[in-house]
Amino acid sequence: MTSDLDRNIQYLKGVGEKKAALFARLKVFTVGDLLSFYPRDYEDWNTVLSIEEAPLEENVCISAILLSPFTVRRTRSGMLLYTTVVSDGKNFLSLTFFNNKYVKDALKDGEEYLFYGKIRLDQEGNREMTSPAYAKVSEGGFYHPVYPQTEGLNSKAVAKAVRSALDLCGDALQETLPPGQIEKYRLLPLKQAVEQIHFPRSDGEIAAARRRLIYEELLTLQLGLLSSGRNEREKTRFTLKEDYSDEFAALLPFRLTGAQQRAVRECVADLGSGRSMRRLLQGDVGSGKTAVAASLIYTCAKNGYQCALMAPTEVLAQQHYQSLSAMFRETGLRIGLLTGSLTPKQKREIKAQAAEGELDLLIGTHALLTGDVQFKNLALAVTDEQHRFGVMQRAKLREKGDSPHILVMSATPIPRTLSLIIYGDLDLSVLDEKPAGRKEIKTYTVPTVYHERMYAFLRKEAARGRQCYIVCPAVEEGDAPDSERTAAEDYAKLLSGTVFRDLRTDILHGKMRPKQKDEAMRRFKDGETDILICTVVIEVGVDVPNATVMVIENAEFFGLSQLHQLRGRVGRGAEQSYCILVSDAKNEKAARRLAVMCETNDGFRIAEEDLKMRGPGDFFGNRQSGLPMLKLADLMTDGRILYAARDEAQRILAEDPSLTKPENRTLREKVAALFADIS
Repeated sequence: MTSDLDRNIQYLKGVGEKKAALFARLKVFTVGDLLSFYPRDYEDWNTVLSIEEAPLEENVCISAILLSPFTVRRTRSGMLLYTTVVSDGKNFLSLTFFNNKYVKDALKDGEEYLFYGKIRLDQEGNREMTSPAYAKVSEGGFYHPVYPQTEGLNSKAVAKAVRSALDLCGDALQETLPPGQIEKYRLLPLKQAVEQIHFPRSDGEIAAARRRLIYEELLTLQLGLLSSGRNEREKTRFTLKEDYSDEFAALLPFRLTGAQQRAVRECVADLGSGRSMRRLLQGDVGSGKTAVAASLIYTCAKNGYQCALMAPTEVLAQQHYQSLSAMFRETGLRIGLLTGSLTPKQKREIKAQAAEGELDLLIGTHALLTGDVQFKNLALAVTDEQHRFGVMQRAKLREKGDSPHILVMSATPIPRTLSLIIYGDLDLSVLDEKPAGRKEIKTYTVPTVYHERMYAFLRKEAARGRQCYIVCPAVEEGDAPDSERTAAEDYAKLLSGTVFRDLRTDILHGKMRPKQKDEAMRRFKDGETDILICTVVIEVGVDVPNATVMVIENAEFFGLSQLHQLRGRVGRGAEQSYCILVSDAKNEKAARRLAVMCETNDGFRIAEEDLKMRGPGDFFGNRQSGLPMLKLADLMTDGRILYAARDEAQRILAEDPSLTKPENRTLREKVAALFADIS
């Protein structure tokens, strides 16, 4: 980067220290930051309409002459109104400005100007425009950029600063793409693209600039995800000598589905290839990912190697420990559990066993990533609910061994375009079958007036020996800004003392101590609880086949993928299961989300709908940890560019893995800058 682009924005002409502080709120600190602070929209001053043909209640641009000086009057509230009349030669239009003392000096009667705003009809049916933007005719005829703003810094001020930045260092914008790619994809040069994205003269210029910059953004992102060894299938000393998959399958009290058997074969082929496996195992809730992972763990352990399994929460880590301990009880496999709630002495003992090779499998939370956790011969690292971990966390786990094999599992179905961004360095195995005997979960949306009927249904299920969840979006009153959200603790007290007073109710939420959470979950799993009133802490990993009803209160507060995850906590046995979404929401988007849930149990269709509704930045509730934000690219519409960028990134890295060739050095700098703040 050049010194001009790195210059603090306060030294840019027309900015200064005070405006620089305002720009800092928008995360714009340097001239380079400003040039990549792209408009979020544009005002079309190119299409000039007559007053008569301009549609009402839409932003339009008209050209008109000021017919008279401004009149000024004060309202009862003390506001000053500046009014005048303009004409385009055929029709008249009233203009009103509020508390704008500068406008009467800026606009001269008898002169022609461009006015941009919405035309409305006043009480007498005459056309008027309130507080329009304006410019001399000689300054119009193009698109005005509209930027993200903050109080004290409007779009006009941002545009003025951008113009100064382009005048200062437009020539310093070094071309980042190799000439061959610019020619191959018919892309604009960088300088031209940056100028056009900020100050276009037509729709065509906007499209061309966006296409160039989106391609560069996605190429840089893909290079970052695929480089630094993440795309390399390194040679590894952990090569399977024998496949024990059939022996493991014989241990199970059920038969693996065809999809599970296929996934095991794909992984075993990787494990025996002599190069490190990098594979994503993606399956809907209840599709049997854990059994696939267990098969691979068994085979690796029987070959004399160690394995690690990392889960995002202690509840899920505990469940994996319990289920895998039971699964491997007669095999002699040595299993350890490492979580933050262990005592220092327990942690030391577990870590020592892993380092000495006395454990075949170590299960844990992110505690596995700490520097003092070492393995003697870690051959396979498995991460569950991978979307909860960042890319760099995955890399840290990989560093625990000598090029170990990596299997990442996700029960969150992810649209293909988003998969390429998050898991671009991984091969894919998909579990698209559910175990035999699983029935579709019947899903209904009901208003709160149905509570009594719903409670009666839950009592009926409890009488049949079944168990139920009631999920609330808050722990106690005051935890959420919206008082309508049902509070779990207060709700539990109410229900346990009234409609369910003769049933066994319990509560589980994230604010409880780990031992309390584990004990509440144990009671529910062991059938000691009829109804568990909880928060989304049970979203991941809880497996209770006897639970047949999932009630979600205030369902409109949850995203589609989260609703689907919660629903997946039931339907894990042979009995018919139900999901009841309780909501009085009138919001159209919320209603659509709930309707989709009632229409389908297909997690991949739900994921596509969720991405459409919420966008990639919000797809996981919180932004995907370990990934930079995209400024321009839209994964729903820019899929073709993404695929092209991925192909080019793979080709570039195949020829120049470290991006040290002269034509790739600027790209390397872009990658470093993009991932600089990712942890």
